[in-house]
Amino acid sequence: MDYRPLGDSGLLVSQICLGTMTFGEQNTEDEGHAQLDMALDAGINFIDTAEMYPIPASEGTYGRTEEIIGSWFHQRGGRERVVLASKIIGPGPFNYIRSRLDFSPASLRTALEGSLRRLQTDYIDLYQLHWPSRRTNVFGVRGYPDTSEETWTDDFPAVLHTLLAFIKEGKIRCFGLSNETPWGLQHCINLANTQGFPRCVSIQNPYNLLNRLFEIGLAEISRREGVGLLAYSPLAFGTLTGKYAEGTASPDSRLRKFAESPRLVRYNGPSSQEALRRYVALARQSDLSPAGMALAFVHSRPFLTSNIIGATGTDQLRENIESLRIVLPRDVLDEIEVIHRAIPDPAP
Repeated sequence: MDYRPLGDSGLLVSQICLGTMTFGEQNTEDEGHAQLDMALDAGINFIDTAEMYPIPASEGTYGRTEEIIGSWFHQRGGRERVVLASKIIGPGPFNYIRSRLDFSPASLRTALEGSLRRLQTDYIDLYQLHWPSRRTNVFGVRGYPDTSEETWTDDFPAVLHTLLAFIKEGKIRCFGLSNETPWGLQHCINLANTQGFPRCVSIQNPYNLLNRLFEIGLAEISRREGVGLLAYSPLAFGTLTGKYAEGTASPDSRLRKFAESPRLVRYNGPSSQEALRRYVALARQSDLSPAGMALAFVHSRPFLTSNIIGATGTDQLRENIESLRIVLPRDVLDEIEVIHRAIPDPAP
């Protein structure tokens, strides 16, 4: 297992991070604990969660993922062996979590205290803003939306001031952004550079063979400013395993079980389906598993800090961890670029 600096935090995190958004929905508490045990045994020291998990979010399950991780800490001990990341949600249809869904000091403190309680810990290593509080193009929106009537005012200074207080209190060690744009990341960095606020150490955004939009704008900032990518959805909700293209997906698989979710529709479009067919064929022709090729591609990116891998079973998790052994040959990388140029980013 390779370990990499988490920005300037002084923390080293494993190249693979265990994503947990299935815990409490597709995975039971015992199954979640089994995945956590396997991850730790494999050298993974980085765990990512969020207050809204599991996904899809619902009033009946929110916070359950953190509770499962918390019960694992309570039973196993060893909190100091893990770099733990969680997130506060932004605005959206989640008023069952809080009446005010913003990043005000009160909301930040309420969210953090709730996560600490569910996780049964005194501190979170990496605390992240799950998505921007302003209107912008995230979650499948390609073009920048009309913001002429937007009422948002710049809340970054107040947010950073509150996060600095949490750091001083010992409740978090550092912070990161998620689902953020080049403007948001650079603005956050500039405030830290000019006003003495804590520096953002990471950005958690989607990145996979069907969505390489991080390379446009964000990758350069990431490299030049030392704010590494925590890549989520590296298998594009399981589509890059080939199981949907090859007709082997079970009825309980994510894209089958949650087919009506609007955020999953982009994987079923004709461009995504054609790109998937080509990537799966390339993997098979190269004597690689489609999942192994897709994960190895993400591992190879120079702006990556950690690849967030989720699984619904320990066999799947084991296979995903073993992708670290794969080094893609130059001809495979070249063929990936041929497909990407023909069908760029079909599932943003």
